[in-house]
Amino acid sequence: MDLEMVMQELEARGKERTKKIYMSNGAHEPLFGVATGEMKPIARKLKHNQPLAEQLYSTGNYDAMYFAGVIAEPKAMTAADFERWIEAAYFYMLSDFVVAVTLAETDIAQEVADKWIASGEELRMSAGWSCYCWLLGNRPDSEFSESKLSGMLEQVQQTIHESPERTKYAMNTFIYTVGVSYLPLHDKAVSIAAAVGPVEVKRDKKKSSFLNASENIQKAIARGQLGFKRKYVRC
Repeated sequence: MDLEMVMQELEARGKERTKKIYMSNGAHEPLFGVATGEMKPIARKLKHNQPLAEQLYSTGNYDAMYFAGVIAEPKAMTAADFERWIEAAYFYMLSDFVVAVTLAETDIAQEVADKWIASGEELRMSAGWSCYCWLLGNRPDSEFSESKLSGMLEQVQQTIHESPERTKYAMNTFIYTVGVSYLPLHDKAVSIAAAVGPVEVKRDKKKSSFLNASENIQKAIARGQLGFKRKYVRC
């Protein structure tokens, strides 16, 4: 299948209702409104195909960009490739659920994520913190520096309430993920989650929402999820 054929397949699977949901979350035209589950049959035909993924991502069509992440070959991508992808990621569903997820399957994940966290730019920071969440929820604890993650928890505690709105989500999820999926710092994450307390996130034309890592960690413990690791980052 070439680019034109994939775009036709995606368009045929688009739904107006799904399109409206995506747009209410920040997507904009062009897009078709394809549910992620509807992409799986196309992905099964294609397997992983980095050249096609690059073509799809460069269309600027939200569904095509998302599907690019599904068929990408992360280990074939360089830090410069990820910079191009994050530059084009115009809202959080791309930065956190396409770019960060794809990055989390590489050997350069922490290096690139660290740079983005330090950037001061909302979606880069969000993608950086999100990448660590995907990593921690998938890779063995032994792959991480305990002292580094401890310092990152302290950074979140000191800066989350003043951070950009979307970055707050990713930082809050980072506290939660360390608390649930990285056992060496479970106690520290629980302590920091309690100290941070509810985090207010302001949203355009909607009421503020409040995030609470402390409550969510306790719920995960009650469900027996302490130490949880997922088998794959990408579905």
